[in-house]
Amino acid sequence: MSTKIGYTWEEIRANNPLLSMARTTIETAFYGNNVVKVNSLKECYKLAEKAPGAIVTDLPVERPEEVGLDEGSKVILFNDGTITGRTAAARRIAGEPGVDVKKIVGEIRDAIYDTRKKKMYHAQAYIGLNEDFMIKAHLLIPETHETLLYNWMLNFQYINDTYAKMYERSKKYENEGDIYFFADPDWSHPDYPLGLAFFDPTHNCACVLGLRYFGELKKGTLTLAWGIANRNGYASCHGGQKRYNLPGGEKFVVGVFGLSGSGKSTITHAKHGGKYDVTVLHDDAFIISTKDGSSVALEPSYFDKTQDYPMVSPDNKYLLSVQNVGATLDDQGHVVLVTEDLRNGNGRAIKSKLWSPNRVDKLDEPINAIFWLMKDPALPPILKVDGPVLSSVMGAALATKRTTAERLAPGVDPDALVFESYANPFRTYPLAGDYEKFKELFAERNVDCYILNTGFFMDKKIPKEVTLGCVETIVEGKGSFHPWGNFTGLEIMEIDGFVPNWEDEEYKNVLRARMNDRLQFVLSRDEAKGGYDKLPDEAKDALRKLVEQVG
Repeated sequence: MSTKIGYTWEEIRANNPLLSMARTTIETAFYGNNVVKVNSLKECYKLAEKAPGAIVTDLPVERPEEVGLDEGSKVILFNDGTITGRTAAARRIAGEPGVDVKKIVGEIRDAIYDTRKKKMYHAQAYIGLNEDFMIKAHLLIPETHETLLYNWMLNFQYINDTYAKMYERSKKYENEGDIYFFADPDWSHPDYPLGLAFFDPTHNCACVLGLRYFGELKKGTLTLAWGIANRNGYASCHGGQKRYNLPGGEKFVVGVFGLSGSGKSTITHAKHGGKYDVTVLHDDAFIISTKDGSSVALEPSYFDKTQDYPMVSPDNKYLLSVQNVGATLDDQGHVVLVTEDLRNGNGRAIKSKLWSPNRVDKLDEPINAIFWLMKDPALPPILKVDGPVLSSVMGAALATKRTTAERLAPGVDPDALVFESYANPFRTYPLAGDYEKFKELFAERNVDCYILNTGFFMDKKIPKEVTLGCVETIVEGKGSFHPWGNFTGLEIMEIDGFVPNWEDEEYKNVLRARMNDRLQFVLSRDEAKGGYDKLPDEAKDALRKLVEQVG
């Protein structure tokens, strides 16, 4: 899906609905005489390797010409300070109750004014890798932050002849404009001690100030792209998707949804011991058409944690750039990485598309099954969810635990179980938008729904081998499910060593409490943010029924 660029004088005089105070303020900054356009990924690499504080390692980029770089390019490392994760408390979204857009845009005007004496770099990229859905995005950021610019261009699709032609052929939506994103990591303001991440999702623009972590730019850009997708017939997905190419030509497409550390990347990239021929769409960002069930990847590369990949891991062959990890010298005097999160938590890397040789940018086959990945000690390793309402609301009440990928506000318990609807903390539209889109997939596209507990069942850790075995059983059509206790909407496939004892009152108390937690979370949406994320009564009734059925 390409986006509109340029307006006729008649459109501008007619108060074009694509324009707003925020968008006009942000977009105007891109045309200053202090702005330098970065025209290629190769050019951006040369800027990044000279950026203050950048570490050009001795690790070569694998097959650099295939990812848009020159022969001899090296992996570049850049480290932040104390903050090495996202700052949810900094987010302000136009349209949400209590967000004073006029005041914030005034502060953005001051922030832009304060950059007038700085060289500003303007880069462009595409979000969406198929003619069905392509958006052009623009990023403006000050000199000395070239590594952030480079990471942004690596993460999304840099513009080349192939993708430029694809963009010209892509589907047009006249009511959507390009994404404009202004960032100044050096900004500070006493009213925003944690920084400011402002989004005007209706007008496809954002401003991130006082935040250095690359994930703010990555997820901020995706935030706007997901909003466009939701408005135009797609379910926006923070998860992974793959296709199993089974003997006889049968295809089985699965989507897995979970936050960082839940296992979505592990499941997405699992090779299953060579049992299957597998095709990967992506492990983080994609969209599903509610019209035909097809899916499109939004990014070519992978933004992955480095903790699970020591330097001897063959996966590190595909590193492009690295953030917030250590460096040392090997026995040959070469600068190499220390990737096991010794320096800090949440070390990250951008890996090239080559990491998955079986990668595609679109899956034409309709999705068959959605797995909600949860960490809830009351749940067995796998459950089947019946009915579109319960299937969708269980995604809205997806339970997990916080990880090092998020910077927490003071007083927040890092060990507390939390709910993150559809595993997507980056939503800029009402929660009902996701609820209805996923409900439509379950109801109209006949997608099956499952819950995978990838944490502990009570005090017993569920190994990833058990989780992968559950997925394989579903893909092969061998899953044997039967009613679970008194529930009418949940069925269980019993796994040795993880079978809940329905006669155990202590366990039932835990289960009841957990189901009630879900109900209370959804009920709380009626009041939170002035009811902005309120869900329909049918969703609450479905969860209320589960609580009652525990007995």
